[in-house]
Amino acid sequence: MVDTNALKGIIASRGLSQRKVANKMGISEKTFYDKMKKGVFSNLEIEALVEILSISDTINIFFAKDVASHET
Repeated sequence: MVDTNALKGIIASRGLSQRKVANKMGISEKTFYDKMKKGVFSNLEIEALVEILSISDTINIFFAKDVASHET
């Protein structure tokens, strides 16, 4: 499962919004938000995020073992 809190932090640290990242990925904002809420992205989407955000710590972000519940 994706550590969405860490991913949100990376997005913010790059000066981007989730909306801009979704646009760069070629998906709708709603789709991106749904994927963030569920913490699940496809392999191709992960590759796109790594490239767009220049992520080097892919294991801890995209294959997190201990992620707090995303439910509110």
